[in-house]
Amino acid sequence: MTPFLEAIGIDKIYPGGVHANKGIDLSVAHSTVHAVVGENGAGKSTLMKILFGVEQPNAGEIRLEGQPIVLHSPRAAIAAGIGMVFQHFSLVPSFTVAENVVLGVEPRAGLKLDRKKASETVRELAERFRLPVDVDVPVEQLPVGQQQRVEILKALYRDARLLILDEPTAVLAPQEVVELFAAVRSLTSQGRTILFIAHKLPEVLEISDTISVMRAGKMVGTVAAKEATEKSLARMMVGRDVALKINRAAPGIPHTHLCRISDLTVKNDHGLNAVSDVNLVLRTGEIVGIAGVEGNGQSELFDAIGGLRPISGGSVELGTTDITHVSVLERRAAGMANIPEDRIATGSAGGATVAENIVATELTDKRFVRHGLLDLKSIRDHAAKLIEKFSVRVQGPESAIGTLSGGNMQKVVVARELSSEPSLLLVSHPTRGVDLGATEFIWQNIAKARDAGAAVLLTSADLSEILALADRMIVLYRGRIVAAFVNTEEVTPEVLGSYMLGFAEQSAEERNAALA
Repeated sequence: MTPFLEAIGIDKIYPGGVHANKGIDLSVAHSTVHAVVGENGAGKSTLMKILFGVEQPNAGEIRLEGQPIVLHSPRAAIAAGIGMVFQHFSLVPSFTVAENVVLGVEPRAGLKLDRKKASETVRELAERFRLPVDVDVPVEQLPVGQQQRVEILKALYRDARLLILDEPTAVLAPQEVVELFAAVRSLTSQGRTILFIAHKLPEVLEISDTISVMRAGKMVGTVAAKEATEKSLARMMVGRDVALKINRAAPGIPHTHLCRISDLTVKNDHGLNAVSDVNLVLRTGEIVGIAGVEGNGQSELFDAIGGLRPISGGSVELGTTDITHVSVLERRAAGMANIPEDRIATGSAGGATVAENIVATELTDKRFVRHGLLDLKSIRDHAAKLIEKFSVRVQGPESAIGTLSGGNMQKVVVARELSSEPSLLLVSHPTRGVDLGATEFIWQNIAKARDAGAAVLLTSADLSEILALADRMIVLYRGRIVAAFVNTEEVTPEVLGSYMLGFAEQSAEERNAALA
């Protein structure tokens, strides 16, 4: 049977010589879910942009139902029946769902938009493909999972027969993933074909019929999902076995109270409460994970504890010291370290060298100062040791940090923060945009910090990461703690999802027992 879509010998070389796609062959069958997986930098995004007309290949051919086709723009791809839902949505917040879906191809009543027909058409489309959403509500009032449905409906309204989903589960709670997969199955049962770009291997195995693996710009293999395992896919992606398994904190070891967060209230950039009355005790030798759909106060909470955002109510005590309103420098002196969520904006200085970034928080340390001046040799030697210890792939300490891959840049940040041997470690999205090999390494080093006695506060958009690392866990919803768990090994994503979406809330007694 003729494949629905074929990419044959696709080559893409960017100015500067980056060879993103190297002779890629891809064959996608009708009415199936075909996943494409690979580490960051493997070339997945480039290939998808070529298939959607955003990028043009230097060589190769694309065929749709056996016929050669040139996709010189997204408009051409849409006209050919190809739609794409990107990770970052392109919706007009103040417009309704229906208005967003029909924007650009509106039904008309004379010169005006026929709102009634638009609503009816979009409502029928949503019901047909199991994408329930209130079509007359402004998009800005919808949770992120429903906004994603609007993007899918936009593509279907334009008669997409092939739908490219780019990391569609990255921002979804577990229940929303279940609903998305139900919609995907409905789409394929009605003749649509899905290209599914993802990195969460359990989800890939659950939803896919076929899985293609890319590594370093090349297609290394295609397998039937029923014949694949997480281990086999990880090996194809990385070229070796990867063990994403971290031991829990050893039972019986005394965990003393280190940091007490009391009645903490923090405002967002608009002056509204992003965090409300949070109470939490962090103990030595323990990782506490904070779960929640992104945008429910996690960023503001971590910024406030780390001294990057003012605290409008409550207090933070580290040991016997009240650090509620002290500077970042004073917090670091008290034993705090911070691996921030954005390694580029707040975790590193892009114009500086690797060595300068590694010692950025310790420039007044006597190890690096001689006769009142920076001792550049000592700085380089210290950086070289950490580069080796943390397996940073870089030419040397004097290399500009901006030349590093995302994974290696993150390793520099981790190396700097852990080298201070902190008593309290804040960790936000530690492996976002990081490949499997670097993920394994970073997880191991976070666990080592815990085992050395640090109290670790962790948050991540990847729920599986929190479940893998955390000894205790709390769930934030709209800036409040709605659930807390002492033993994360007994918690399932489904149970967590009900709290993350605000469908359930523990009693105060249950929460307090796990928070103390």
